[in-house]
Amino acid sequence: MSSSDHSLRVLVRKLESIGPLSAEERQAVESLPVKTRVLEPGHDIVNDGDQPSHSCLVLSGWVCRYKMLSLGRRQVLSFHVAGDIPDLQSLHLPLMDYSLAPLTRSAVAFIAHESLRELTATFPGLAAVLTRDLLIDAAAYRAWLTGLGRRSAYERLAHLFCELYLRQQAVGLAEAHRCPLPITQMDLGDALGLSNVHVNRVLKEMRGSGLVTLRAGTLVIEKWPELAQAAEFDPSYLHLRSGHAV
Repeated sequence: MSSSDHSLRVLVRKLESIGPLSAEERQAVESLPVKTRVLEPGHDIVNDGDQPSHSCLVLSGWVCRYKMLSLGRRQVLSFHVAGDIPDLQSLHLPLMDYSLAPLTRSAVAFIAHESLRELTATFPGLAAVLTRDLLIDAAAYRAWLTGLGRRSAYERLAHLFCELYLRQQAVGLAEAHRCPLPITQMDLGDALGLSNVHVNRVLKEMRGSGLVTLRAGTLVIEKWPELAQAAEFDPSYLHLRSGHAV
């Protein structure tokens, strides 16, 4: 990709949702040399145990981190959308301790670690925002862990819907309490520690209460205050900048 290609604007948009960038820093990000690929579900981007020399930026589609246990048991660790670099940790921790895979047809850009190190050395402000992204990622893990350990199935799903909406709204992928959700009930179950049947039951209950509508890969939150209250959702752990909240 040439430096004139503007696909890296999705990364600028993501970074600016959590911290300020100067015009020079925005230009530096957009000028990063990358290699792009379009991937289908079933083809991992990076595998548990790999030692990658690149990090992966999601340009479009949905990607997940996951761990695979015996007998085909999968735990989805997080969902990622355009603008996310889900394996940014590999810049500092060379051995992957999870796998990364597309859940939908996804376009991704591979950024060499060497380029990222040069970028952060040249622009300390960018280094700070990328570090902030890693810290927010850790905060999201704590929120997910709390949900898996102490929330009911209903509360877990409500909390996830609130998070996914706000994260997509922050980068211009959602508005008016409507957002893409092109993943399966199995994907949701693997993220929330629930069976497919249990996810289906909770979704029916939410629809019956008039809280959400989920159809054709689109989630509509009909009653945001009620959904957030059911989840005890506090968006502060996402650390979004002013103007990027409901």
